[in-house]
Amino acid sequence: PFARYSHGVEVPAGKRLVLCSGQLGIGADDHVPEDAGAQAELCFKNIAAILSEAGLTLNDIVRINAFVTDRAHLQPYMDVRNRLFSDPAPASTLMIVSGFARPEFKVEVEVLAAG
Repeated sequence: PFARYSHGVEVPAGKRLVLCSGQLGIGADDHVPEDAGAQAELCFKNIAAILSEAGLTLNDIVRINAFVTDRAHLQPYMDVRNRLFSDPAPASTLMIVSGFARPEFKVEVEVLAAG
């Protein structure tokens, strides 16, 4: 791969799966940063909170589906993802989409975790 992700990840027998809905780059105060990298940070912060409720962490993520609204947002997103995940990294797909529910959103991330 040309970035930090795995082509395949095996979930060991006996692990339970937690699926997170897509998380947007919005804070608890409803603030949406302009910067795509800052939005990606918030996406993963929101995901970490969801996983924590299930007793899991970002380290338990085995699959990431990420969406950005412009090619210019690819690198800021990948910089955040690459910093947060070490080897072996989760399997990952990154797509450019035409938009989200509100025009200020630039990044959305959904994950599958196993723990």
